[in-house]
Amino acid sequence: MDTQILDMDTAEKVAAIPIDEIDVARPSLFQNDTIGLFFDRLRKEDPVHYCRESYVGPYWSITKFDDIMAVDTNHKVFSSEAKLGGIAIQDMHSVEGGLELEMFIAMDPPKHDQQRKAVTPSVAPSNLQLLEPIIRERASEILDQLPVGEEFDWVDKVSVELTTMTLATLFDFPWEERRKLTRWSDITTAAPETGIVESYEARREELIECAMYFKGLWEQRVNEEPRNDLISMMAHSPATKDMPFLEFLGNLLLLIVGGNDTTRNSISGGVLALNQNPDEYRKLNDDPSLIASMVPEIIRWQTPLTHMRRTALEDYEIGGKQIKKGDKVVMWYLSGNRDGSVIDRADEFIIDRKNPRHHLSFGYGIHRCMGNRLAELQLRIIWEEIHKRFSKVEVTGEPERLFSNLVRGITKLPVRLHAR
Repeated sequence: MDTQILDMDTAEKVAAIPIDEIDVARPSLFQNDTIGLFFDRLRKEDPVHYCRESYVGPYWSITKFDDIMAVDTNHKVFSSEAKLGGIAIQDMHSVEGGLELEMFIAMDPPKHDQQRKAVTPSVAPSNLQLLEPIIRERASEILDQLPVGEEFDWVDKVSVELTTMTLATLFDFPWEERRKLTRWSDITTAAPETGIVESYEARREELIECAMYFKGLWEQRVNEEPRNDLISMMAHSPATKDMPFLEFLGNLLLLIVGGNDTTRNSISGGVLALNQNPDEYRKLNDDPSLIASMVPEIIRWQTPLTHMRRTALEDYEIGGKQIKKGDKVVMWYLSGNRDGSVIDRADEFIIDRKNPRHHLSFGYGIHRCMGNRLAELQLRIIWEEIHKRFSKVEVTGEPERLFSNLVRGITKLPVRLHAR
């Protein structure tokens, strides 16, 4: 069955699989970018779908926009608690040799609300105003150093570099060592099959190294006057200053991944989308004011986090199906963002879309992404600066994608720049 799916490259072959045998948890479907065919079928034939057997155990797939909203905004029935499995399709504490991390995204109120509130000021509008000129200066430096007319990897030279610089600023992290943040972000969500880590034990050791590094920064900041960086905010907030060690590490990793993976993959995904839709690229070149609506369209199109998971606290009916207490419920944001019954021409990339922020990529409810405006800010700035310098960022080869069912990542994207 698995080999059969991996070889599928047409809708006809996907249509031949019995609906109750479809398992959209397979990371290979995301890596080879055939997952959309499976989500199309589920939305049409079985939008609240039960998979009885998979490597992550049985789970429900919620694939339509309105059903996802209903789950995401109902935290009293659908829990994010780590001890119940957390917020990803694979149970948080199920990995042998893993760390039993706690983090506020994998908590329910009231503890979730208290810890989230401690770090929210870092992405408040007043702080984003201070960050904007810094991000623009760095984006300009990155773009001015790129080789025009020569092939290079956009992911490494631009997407990773800009987001890592921003993250280092938010943490007030030692500048010359900022790529440590990139590495820690990558391994946080990596399994040995990705090639990023050799084993779960090696991953554990690197995460402990990350924790010890941040512990040193924490001990400096806790003895200083409160500042505007994330570590200082956590060190001085009553809700977070006395966190247990694994909770401290969990929240750090949450902020690292949230500030890095998602924006990085949207920067790369936007370049790819424009190359796949040359009419939209022409629109952008003719009218750069469209960047404002293009940015949320890129985030919808890429959907950098494919899903969030919840655990049912009681029996509940949705879409005519009976979900039982204790069941694993997966909201596939990537599928909801292609739901044509809610989003007009959802399968098309349209940079002047009328209501471009009407998407699921940031989630909804109490766990809505707190850094959503920072992500949009970075994307807007990088595209404004790209437009000033280059008539086209031309994709010159096939993208390489991450082996993951959670992060919709692009690991390599060969490009060539055309100067204005």
